[in-house]
Amino acid sequence: MFSAGTDTSFALLDWTMAELMRNQKAMKKVQDEIRCIMKDKTKIEESDIAKMAYLYAVIKETLRLHPPATMLLPRESMKEAIIRGYRVPAKTTVMVNAWAIGRDPKLWEDPEEFRPERFLNSSIDFKGNDFQLIPFGSGRRICPGMQFAMAEVELALASLLYRFDWRLPEKMKAEELDMREAPGLTVRRMPNLLVIATPHQSRMC
Repeated sequence: MFSAGTDTSFALLDWTMAELMRNQKAMKKVQDEIRCIMKDKTKIEESDIAKMAYLYAVIKETLRLHPPATMLLPRESMKEAIIRGYRVPAKTTVMVNAWAIGRDPKLWEDPEEFRPERFLNSSIDFKGNDFQLIPFGSGRRICPGMQFAMAEVELALASLLYRFDWRLPEKMKAEELDMREAPGLTVRRMPNLLVIATPHQSRMC
């Protein structure tokens, strides 16, 4: 349980930082939001996170593109059903591909683009009620650690973006960042993310 919780949280943070390094406009926008809300405070608290709408949109967009568990836990049909003309017998094992759903062009405009703005004026969330975004699953078998994981990721990401400015190593361009996926039960980036952190001097908006 501990391994699953830490591994998926790490993977989400890694993917989020990688996407922000590739999209400097989004990076600036989320850092400006965090620093304007924090002003001269030194410690980010849960009440501060609740005001950070763009940060939340960034995390949702990363979960859409890079759900840590691409194939949700298998389900089993309790009784025979007909779904869009297909007969599904009872006791059929069903695998849900959350990765494919998050990139379906029938559900998302420009699905391969990292665009957090798509969630700013949208009620779509990852809590299991919107089936186009289900990185944690849905229903009674939704991930029981979802709330803890999100609180952990939000706080860690906000702190990293608040306290540091980030850049890629010399001579490396954003479009050259390797975004290949490593195989496994959870999907991590294949290469390690190498970035340079510089302490942010002015914390004022």
